Amino acid sequence: MLTVKNIHQYYGGSHILRDVSLQARLGKVTVLLGRNGVGKTTLLKSLMGLVPIKSGSIELDGKPIHKATPYERARAGMGFVPQGREIFSRLTVEENLRMGLAYKSAGTPIPAELFELFPVLKQMINRRGGDLSGGQQQQLAIARALAPRPKLLILDEPTEGIQPSIIKDIGRVIRMLADRGDMAIVLCEQYYDFAQELADDYLVMERGEVIARGLGKDMEAQGVRQLVAI
Repeated sequence: MLTVKNIHQYYGGSHILRDVSLQARLGKVTVLLGRNGVGKTTLLKSLMGLVPIKSGSIELDGKPIHKATPYERARAGMGFVPQGREIFSRLTVEENLRMGLAYKSAGTPIPAELFELFPVLKQMINRRGGDLSGGQQQQLAIARALAPRPKLLILDEPTEGIQPSIIKDIGRVIRMLADRGDMAIVLCEQYYDFAQELADDYLVMERGEVIARGLGKDMEAQGVRQLVAI
């Protein structure tokens, strides 16, 4: 679903991403690991077009998108859950979910499936986003990205600052979405155990480069925990 080849990216004179390549397969969770400051979030923002790449290519479902705008990439089927959630705190849960449908035709209903995945959102449909707990806001951010039914879901550290019970719920939803087989998932994560549990494929970054990659089932044997230990 997603193919990234040899991308480079710079901030000023700093070389942030160095010859990064990756693939995200349909029905699979591709986990991106690495210590803070190695370029993971920059890579995800490059995939979404929020920061430009200097060279290389990005393809979604076989079509080049590296010159497309962020909204064109969203229309093409990319969903993004940013680090820090970035929900609209003054809008209600329902209004936040409708923002995920902004490029759809007027009157497009909010998919009922979202409330099956995250029942708490139905209970709080008229609450303002800013009144939700951190874990509830994260569920809202994921549901907003899922509202237009993307082909690729990108999540940037969804467990950050979240209570353990909701981390389990989020992990269950990610696995369910992947197993359905109609979506590819890229998960950037610091919490190693959560990442290992979900990973079908993994990549480890260091200083803007991919230094290790493989199958999720091989992470422990290949010493990935030690590679990302702080």
